Amino acid sequence: MTGNKLSGGAKGTIKTHITHLPSFGTVATVTISRPDKLNALNSHLLVALPTTLLHITDTNANLLAIVLTGEGSKAFVGGADIAEMSALSSPAEARAFITRVHEACQSIRDCPVPVIARVNGIALGAGLEIVASCDIRIASSTAVLGMPEVRMGVPSVVEAALLPGLIGWGRTRQLLLLGDTISANEALQWGLVEKVVEPDTIDQAITKWVGSLEHNGPESVKNQKLLMRKWEQLGIDAAIEAGIDHFGRAFESPFRAEAGATTPEPEPVRMMGDFLRRQAEKRINKL
Repeated sequence: MTGNKLSGGAKGTIKTHITHLPSFGTVATVTISRPDKLNALNSHLLVALPTTLLHITDTNANLLAIVLTGEGSKAFVGGADIAEMSALSSPAEARAFITRVHEACQSIRDCPVPVIARVNGIALGAGLEIVASCDIRIASSTAVLGMPEVRMGVPSVVEAALLPGLIGWGRTRQLLLLGDTISANEALQWGLVEKVVEPDTIDQAITKWVGSLEHNGPESVKNQKLLMRKWEQLGIDAAIEAGIDHFGRAFESPFRAEAGATTPEPEPVRMMGDFLRRQAEKRINKL
């Protein structure tokens, strides 16, 4: 079963497509749609994206992941809307606009389930910040990535701060100070994306990733994402302590009952019990 919802209008649209997986759970595909402008982010789209993501997570109890992409084959997100930025008339207006960029990126990072970036084409400036805000990234071999803000007279800011953690300071300086672009394969070598595939196989590769998530404990995946967010901001000792707390949380959180379940139990108890039963059955079958 699938479903489609739209959010937006003439200034661009956020499209939502919900897929119900065969065994358990749903996956939402969110498409930033403004193809005549390379899906460039204006204020309308920057406000609509967080609202859409929040609605998806609030209304899909068994959501396993969100796939974020751009409309068409040319662009993921070509950047922030240059026409809108060129009309900013004061430092206050500039700060308000870039805050909306940050809030859009933050909504991805705050999403409780993994967000997969489906980088189907150009990802520049704010588009690359959206990519960096996602949990895992797959790119078409035709994708081009970069941070060309200095060529427009402004620095790269907000979630550009995530880049050193992904690609290191040297490569971050190369991207931000030179304003050059890199190919998808170079982005893969740098660690900016996790996988590069041909354009006609990108959805197959995403389906494989989603299949892995489908076999994992949904609550443990959420727990892991939240913990990794903390790791980004903690020293090693505090990060280890946070991990101990989250391990305990796994046993405190009740497993959401699936169809046919009568007694909800902590997810690790259920999953480890299933694993041990399968192992016992294998031993019996060998006798």
